[in-house]
Amino acid sequence: MPDRLSIALAQLSQRVGDLGGNADAMLAWRARAMDADLIIYPELQLIGYPPEDLVLKPALHARVAEHVARLAAATADGGPAMLVGSVLPEDGKLYNVLHLLDGGRLHATTRKHELPNYGTFDEKRWFTPGPLPDPIAWRGIRLGLPLCEDIWFPPVCSHLKAQGAELLISPHGSPFEIDKDDLRTGQVGAARVVETGLPLVFLNRVGGQDEVVFDGASFVLNGDGTLAHQLPDWEEALVLTDWTRGEGGWRCAEGDIHPLDPAPADIYHAMVVALRDYVEANRFPGVVLGLSGGIDSALSAAVAVDALGADRVWCVMLPSRFTSTESLEDAAACARMLGVRLDTVPIEAAVAAFGSMLQPLFAGRAPDLAEENIQSRIRGVTLMALSNKFGFMLLTTGNKSEMSVGYATIYGDMAGGYSVLKDAYKTTVFELSRWRNAHRPALGLGGDGPVMPVRVITKPPSAELRADQKDSDSLPDYPELDPILHGLVEEELAVDDLVARGHDRDTVARIERLLHVAEYKRRQAPPGVKLGKRNFGRDRRYPITNAFRTGA
Repeated sequence: MPDRLSIALAQLSQRVGDLGGNADAMLAWRARAMDADLIIYPELQLIGYPPEDLVLKPALHARVAEHVARLAAATADGGPAMLVGSVLPEDGKLYNVLHLLDGGRLHATTRKHELPNYGTFDEKRWFTPGPLPDPIAWRGIRLGLPLCEDIWFPPVCSHLKAQGAELLISPHGSPFEIDKDDLRTGQVGAARVVETGLPLVFLNRVGGQDEVVFDGASFVLNGDGTLAHQLPDWEEALVLTDWTRGEGGWRCAEGDIHPLDPAPADIYHAMVVALRDYVEANRFPGVVLGLSGGIDSALSAAVAVDALGADRVWCVMLPSRFTSTESLEDAAACARMLGVRLDTVPIEAAVAAFGSMLQPLFAGRAPDLAEENIQSRIRGVTLMALSNKFGFMLLTTGNKSEMSVGYATIYGDMAGGYSVLKDAYKTTVFELSRWRNAHRPALGLGGDGPVMPVRVITKPPSAELRADQKDSDSLPDYPELDPILHGLVEEELAVDDLVARGHDRDTVARIERLLHVAEYKRRQAPPGVKLGKRNFGRDRRYPITNAFRTGA
């Protein structure tokens, strides 16, 4: 039996559906690790994760088989074996699997047992759970291969230990969430190590896929719970880990421990990576957005510059008669600080045209929300026209607080192809803006120094759709509103629960009503990066027509 082992960890990005490109990337990274005995890749590396219903297509299954055979054949060169995540159709069922490829052939296959079916995950829609997996005998070693969710609960790892597994290797597709680093390493990973006494390799993917973004942050824990390797977050990485077998079993030699992003840098990087990969994968030349002089559009523009570079970000100011001089000045200053193109397209002529067109029907009725929203929709039409004409994707700039209570105009400021603020509450927007003004993100393509005037952060938020309008005219101040929304959305609390925390009953009941009434708007909102536990999209799926209230 061997007493030494070299395992290469390939923390990679993926492109869903690009089987040939993903396979080529695996072979290229394997070529960089020819001294290793084994190279491992993240979950479903061949297909891309999450594949959604694409994985149900029989034509996909046929191509999967071809590429698995190609990858297996490549291992005939005597180099490292490959642990490849893929899918396996069998007897009318579909499995999420790991293939161990070695010596030019498929050496073994293990099936995922625990299928997550909560939050952003729908794996029971696509896959059949495999049986409790047994260890795989390979080159004189018994490998335990729990696949992603298999390590989040005790049974699979306990079974592998009971069946003689000597170490645990767990490929993952684990999306970023706020405060998830310690959950993975200090809680889930550490718990499995304590229960089994076995070392654990946790390998995660990086990169954005529509609403979810993966932060990598792979790690290795030895059987005594010590951290042997910590891979960086957000970046692809190839790390060779060295193992020796002693009286206590296999142990990994200590390597680099990369510090992971603290908050709010992790949130900002999640936005940058998600937007970058969405724009690149969908082949947009860049993004266009309305730069209003407010904090949401300023932060969105900053993220876009850091993701794509200033030359691929086009900002447009769309003033009306209600736009303040301060907003005009702040938008111009923000554009200068970011180094982006800024054009100004006044909308007052279009507003007047709509007023004239609708006057016969609006006659006898005082101006109200309808006229306010016409302004927002004119801006949406104008920005979409620029997007259509020049190909730039329209970046939507609304935040989660606004989306929660419907303080957004459908077909107006909600128009667009993607939103980096969709899962960021307004208080988070303030925090991120202050952070970005003081820090240059490690992955950012923007310059050093502040990205927006301080006044953008300190002035009262306003949609400027009527004279002297402030957000606080319609909503509680955000430091009061956001904890209520967090309780209603992320925690699924009732009105009484939030009243017990010290909030005013009438206010909470009103916010609950606004939250439910706005569901139809959110169904028509563009996708946006998931940051917390319950984003509007894959995580939270409420009926549009819904009479249930806890504050009635």
